Amino acid sequence: MCADAFGKSILIALAVIASALLVSNLFGPGAIQTSAEPLQGPMAEEPLSEEPFGGADDVRFAESLGLAIVDREEWPMQSAVSEGGSPHGAFVKLYYNTVRIAGENYHVIVKDNYGGEDATLEAVASDPDGFFGAATVMVQRGEGYDPQDGNWFYVKYLPDGSIDLNAMGVPLAGRVGKGADSGCLPCHRAAEGEDYLFTND
Repeated sequence: MCADAFGKSILIALAVIASALLVSNLFGPGAIQTSAEPLQGPMAEEPLSEEPFGGADDVRFAESLGLAIVDREEWPMQSAVSEGGSPHGAFVKLYYNTVRIAGENYHVIVKDNYGGEDATLEAVASDPDGFFGAATVMVQRGEGYDPQDGNWFYVKYLPDGSIDLNAMGVPLAGRVGKGADSGCLPCHRAAEGEDYLFTND
């Protein structure tokens, strides 16, 4: 089996397992549960506000989430590097786990995005840090966060770990693209099965 086909097989297996865990809300056998520093203040899920993303609460959650995913290379559920596409990198690698933030468990999917002029599947696989462009993350938050769209939270981290900003300087954290024609949420809304995940389509 060639490396490309093997990578796709791993992605399919990862998607099936991740989808089952998202539905059942159970931890998989041997899953690593990662904790972040506790957030200050209450973390109850609040209904959609006028600011769908980039507000203080979104940034606060994203900062704690960023701490909880730094060890993702050690997570047991991860794919091989495979071909990606816009708006992510030319090549991507997926990670799945549960993380604990402020006393709550969350399912998280991390997509490391790779690219660059000399990026090839082999080059990225052998030197991922040399081609790393961003980490885009989906977290399924609690009931009441955004029930119309699966309660998903999205964030994009730059290579230095900071939260990326859109053209207007708004942090890309929260319900990114809510009420717009482009962005994380409207894109993932188009996934088959109404689960907001393309990996198992």
